[in-house]
Formats: sequence, structure tokens, C-alpha cells
Amino acid sequence: MTAADTASSRLGRLRSAMAESPPLLWSFAYFFCLLSGYYVLRPVREAMAASSDVEAVFPPALIAFFADRGVALGEFTLQFIFTAVFVIMLLLQPVYGWLVSRFPRRVFLPAIYVFFIVTLLLFYAMFDSGVAGRGLAFILWITVFNLFAVAVFWSFMADIYSNAEAKRYYGYIGAAGTLGAFLGPVLTRTLVERVGIANMMLVSAALLTVCVVCIARLRQYAVAREAERGLASGEKPMGGQILAGLKLVAREPLLRWLALLVVLGVGIGTLLYNEQNRIARTAFATAEERAAFFSTLDLAVNSLTLVVQLLITRALMSRFGIAPALLIPGFAIILGFSILAASPLPMMIAVVQVFTRASEFALAKPARETIYTRVGREWRYKAGAAIDTVIYRGADLTFVWLHKFLSAFGSSAVFGFGVLVAGMMTFSAVRLLRQEKELPGGRETSAVTGGEPA
Repeated sequence: MTAADTASSRLGRLRSAMAESPPLLWSFAYFFCLLSGYYVLRPVREAMAASSDVEAVFPPALIAFFADRGVALGEFTLQFIFTAVFVIMLLLQPVYGWLVSRFPRRVFLPAIYVFFIVTLLLFYAMFDSGVAGRGLAFILWITVFNLFAVAVFWSFMADIYSNAEAKRYYGYIGAAGTLGAFLGPVLTRTLVERVGIANMMLVSAALLTVCVVCIARLRQYAVAREAERGLASGEKPMGGQILAGLKLVAREPLLRWLALLVVLGVGIGTLLYNEQNRIARTAFATAEERAAFFSTLDLAVNSLTLVVQLLITRALMSRFGIAPALLIPGFAIILGFSILAASPLPMMIAVVQVFTRASEFALAKPARETIYTRVGREWRYKAGAAIDTVIYRGADLTFVWLHKFLSAFGSSAVFGFGVLVAGMMTFSAVRLLRQEKELPGGRETSAVTGGEPA
């Protein structure tokens, strides 16, 4: 079979999937616009986080506060940011829990995105007027936005698609998001030096507005699936405790292994992220140059991710289940970090970064999200969000300080420790797969959902 025949066959399967599942088109548009809106702004965040000019990130009062205590804030930029984000996540967790417990899906889903749109307009005004401390505020905001907005997206997808459908379609949905992630850096690379950072906020806000429209159109499919299968309706408030998510993670073995897998995966990414920022800080003089560099890196990640999603993810998960998608990234990271431990060259760090992030987005993330189609709404919206926000950022915080300690012994020590973490990540994936096999066969039951009918 020629390459043209293979491409035609894959395109035919995609058309067939869209014909048999009408919500797919709206899911594609939703994830495309969500990741495009995020990736428009991600290079701006990376450029600020990697800035050697501390006054471009922190407000003068905060710099003075630490200086009075003998601490050069510029030496702890990432550590301060990650600590602040973790605290914010802790504070927001009960607010999010209250929102999803007290309001139906048709209220809390659009409300979350409208909040982010409004705050983007505020950032436009802040950057346009040059308000001091805008860099730090934006870095904290976009980190929170990324986790909550994407976590809510996948929870909503589990309301719409069954487990079997998720294995067939999540690769395609992920590919639509990757195409959006392609567009974001292209827009930034093309426009940021011409129109300035402030106007990129408006571009992102417009894309998030489309997401709200997609939510309104997709809701009818979620309602239909719940009615057809006798599941608890998302059109009614979920109820339950506002901190139920963290309690479920503490109580349920499957969620504990899932959380540990995420923690270790985040740790790998954080170690690489810190090395990447160290390189960018010394290699580029301006925020615009750093933004262009990170745009190029994002394009490389997204290129590989898209290839894997279109050519491998669907076939792998449909034929073999989620096991290979969970295990392959760990083995790849072990290999990459072993090479870096022996020869931590800057270009090699960038290459391993591309492969690490691509394997997470194209394989591990869709595989983990597929598990949520087999459990109830409280597990999806509360426990899933807790893992993807508070626990995720707790891992960030832990590993950013570990990196600070390990970097004193050189890059080889950092990457040698990373090999150990990757090994533990692979072990966690094996234990998670054992727990996943104990779930009922792809359908929700009261034992799993905490009372939702099967």
C-alpha cells in the first residue's frame, strides 16, 4: 500500500467516525480552540518565566520585600512561581468543588470559561498600560487556566462518550487539539513582535468564546447519552462535598495510583522545564526572542504529537487497550534521560523535551482520560480535577525544589535522578492497569460511581 493509499484510508476512517458520532465535530472545534487559545499565550509565559530581568516579572514591592531579607528573588523565580501556583490551587479547589456540586453542568461549564475570558480582557488592559507586576500575575493566571480548562474539557468528554468510543475517538480529538496547538505558536510567532503581547490576549479571548459555543452544542449529546444509559443527569447539581475530589483520591486505590502516575510524570517534565529555562535565560536577551524560541519548541512538540495521534494512538488503544499508551512513555523517558545523564548537551535536552511532551500528549493523556469514562461524575469532575490541579501543582512544587538542590551537583545528577523517577512512573502505570482491570466492563455501576445507576 502506497503512502497516498494509507493517508486515504486513515481519512476514510475519520470521516466514518464523524458520520457515526455527530458530536465529534463539535468536540474537535472545542479542543482546537481551547489549545489554540492557550498556546497563543504559552510562549509569552515561558518568555517571562525565563526572563533574567526580575523587574519584568515581579512587582517592585515584592522584590524589595525579599531584598530586605537578604534574598535575591531573581535566583528563585521558578521556585516562587510554582509555590504561589500551588497555594492558589489549594484555595481554588473548594471554590471549584462548590461550583460543580451546587450548579448543573449547563451553568458551571460556561461559567468557568467566561471567567477566563473576562480575566484575559483585564490582562489586555494591564499589559497595554504597563502595570507593574503584570508578568507574575499573568504567569500565575495562565498556569491555573491551563489545568482547570483542560481538566474540565476531558471531564465533559467523558459525559458524552462511552469507554469503547473513547478508545476510538480520543486520539482524533487529541489531534484536533494538537492542530489548535499548532496554530497558537504560529500566531504568536507571526504577530507578537508586530502587535505586542497585549493584543495576543484578545486573540486568546476570541478563541475561548468559541469554546463556550461548542459547550452549548455538545450539552445535548451528553443529555441524550445519560438518558439512553440511565446515568445520573448532568443537568442536575451533582451534590456531595466540595472537597470530595481529594477525599476520593485518598480513599480509592485506582485514583491513588493514577495520582502517583501524574505526580511522577509531572516531575519528569519539571526537571526538563527547569533546564530548558536555564538555557533560554542565557541564550536570548529579550522577551520577544525567548517567545519566538519557545514557539519553535512548541511547534516541534506538536508536530510529533500530531503524527502519533493520527497514525498510532487510535490503532494502539482500539486494538490493545490503554496499556501500551501508558507504558511506552515511561520506557522512552528512561532512554532519553539515560542519554542526558551521560551527555547533557543543550540540543539533546531540547530533543528529549520534544519526545517527552509528545508522548504525554499523544499517548499517556488520552489513555488516562479513557479511564474516566468508566466511572461516575463525581470521580470525573471532582477527583479528576483534584489530580489535574492541586496534586499536579503539588508535584510541580516538589520537583522544582528538588531540581534546585540537584542542579548544584550538575546536569548529570539531575538527569540521573530523572531515570529513577521514570522507572517509578513505569511501575505506577503497571499498578494502575491492574486496578483498571477491576472496573466493571466499560460501564458505570453503583459500586464505582458512588450511587449512580448503571
